[in-house]
Amino acid sequence: MKTILKNIAIASCILALANCTVESRNAFNGAAGGTLDQGGFGNPTMNNMLIQTGQKSYAIDLSNRFASEVPSTVNFAFNSARLDASAQAALRKQADWIRQFPEIRFRVYGHTDLVGTNYYNKRLGLRRARAVVSYLASQGISRKRLEALASFGETQPLVVTANQERRNRRTVTEVSGFVQSHPMVLNGKYAQIIFRDYVKSAVERPPEPSKGVTLSVAGG
Repeated sequence: MKTILKNIAIASCILALANCTVESRNAFNGAAGGTLDQGGFGNPTMNNMLIQTGQKSYAIDLSNRFASEVPSTVNFAFNSARLDASAQAALRKQADWIRQFPEIRFRVYGHTDLVGTNYYNKRLGLRRARAVVSYLASQGISRKRLEALASFGETQPLVVTANQERRNRRTVTEVSGFVQSHPMVLNGKYAQIIFRDYVKSAVERPPEPSKGVTLSVAGG
């Protein structure tokens, strides 16, 4: 019995040593740091490859980041397309963010509450979107990168109510795509975008005096 147990122990040791030898050989012939990979090693390179080959939408990633890092929505008083102080402060933050990515286009959507006719509110929503585009342009953003072509009027309320509701009287700024003539991403210079992201994003323009943008309108 002791002989059998002794033979089993010896066989187990030999098998363990063989496995160690195989693992050591694989580690030696593999990529440096390969044995330390816990699922994150090489992910930045993989992400870059997916973006450059079109398998991952960089525009979608930027759109999600824009919505999470800056206030993408500004609100309006009833029956008005005037940008108040809080709206202007939010738009300055949008402009600071947009300025970091000269290869990206943005679209501004205008909305109203449910007070008034749909025809009138659709025009009012578009006026609000145009007011936002004008303000962003005053902050140095090229109008060629900004669109105020779409207004949802009163058709997409955040709060469903027939009464006046400030949260429904809003514009939303979103990433819409790439500037076709800009070579940055097409040339694969993704590292330059990363450089701007981590270095230049820390620089914020000083606040500017409030400049009201007033439009005479009547609606929700």
